Amino acid sequence: MLSGIAILGAGIFAKEGHLPALADLGEAAPNLKAVYSRSEKNAHEFADAAAAALNGTTPAIYHDGDKANDLDALLARSDIAAVIVALPITLQPSFVLKALAAGKHVLSEKPVAPDVAQGLELIKTYNSQYKSKGLVWRIAENFEAEPGFRAAAAAIAEGKIGRVIFFRTVVYNYIDEDSKWYKTPWRTVPDVRQSFSSIPICIENTFQTTQLDGEFPQHTIAALRVMLPHQLTHLSGFASLNKDFLGPHDTINVVARAGSHFHGTAEITFASPTKSRPVADGFVITGTDGWLSVNQVGAERFRGPIFRVTIKSVVKKEGKPDEEVEEVIEEPVKGIQAELASFFIAAEVASFFNAVKGKSDGTDLGDPLSALRDVAFIEAALNSDGRLVDLAELVPASLS
Repeated sequence: MLSGIAILGAGIFAKEGHLPALADLGEAAPNLKAVYSRSEKNAHEFADAAAAALNGTTPAIYHDGDKANDLDALLARSDIAAVIVALPITLQPSFVLKALAAGKHVLSEKPVAPDVAQGLELIKTYNSQYKSKGLVWRIAENFEAEPGFRAAAAAIAEGKIGRVIFFRTVVYNYIDEDSKWYKTPWRTVPDVRQSFSSIPICIENTFQTTQLDGEFPQHTIAALRVMLPHQLTHLSGFASLNKDFLGPHDTINVVARAGSHFHGTAEITFASPTKSRPVADGFVITGTDGWLSVNQVGAERFRGPIFRVTIKSVVKKEGKPDEEVEEVIEEPVKGIQAELASFFIAAEVASFFNAVKGKSDGTDLGDPLSALRDVAFIEAALNSDGRLVDLAELVPASLS
């Protein structure tokens, strides 16, 4: 077990996403030793919330403005082996590098960086300076880890719908100016928002919640990445603004393809006029022998939201009409728990083997280059304006 962890960031998602997940993991999670925030007030509020969620465990408080208890002091602690970075997107890369330089394993919240260019530089720096030292850096993309999407991927890999021929995803999110996810200053202060101009969709607004009322646009692409058997290679799309306060864009409509294998569409909006979602909301992947859908719904028996995977397969029997068979898989929403557990295992393995090259923890979760491809998809969709974009030109297959 890792000696201890710290959370860098004391905002909404750190409190409402990471703390419940750590509590749910129980003894499988390392001790939360510290929290850092730029604001002393926010750090204290997080510590109080942690004490309530983690059976009295109160993390030490670190914040700006006090050299004895600032970020450098936290990172100097030998009893903290890893950090979770949950800060505004523009700050994330510098904090990731600072933590790595201090010898800490890092799990940083999605997206990997504010745009593809910065993401590429960050990954190159990690690969050249820290990876060989046995330090683990992963991206916390909870849709990638969701048991529901991984169950759907397994069903497709097993051939339950035959060979994939096309797909569709429709994601409707309702955001208003009273939303707690919108009101955070780093999403609403003009000089901060302008810094996201190279990716001016919801990456800049970064709405995220584990409930049913909002999500990252990268979540959608990460889910497709997990489920589809081949990597998406090209897209053509358009972006638009339908609610002025979400500017400069809040909606994308895209046609994409995976080489010569299959093609599909993605419609993602944060400008839904209603809180209710249309029946079409979700994912549908169609194959030669059936189709598969994934939808997030509420379920009393799970006491919370689930991902429901519905599989319709065609069974062909000689001399008889084709038979349609249905299978339903329901998995509770546990992506944050899964990504944390995977990271803790990876960091523990790396620490135990003391930087033995080639040693793997056996999971593909959180790969930074894969996460960057999700950002590249959104960036390409925003900038396409109908032009065909080769995604491989944005993010190569590998980086030195």
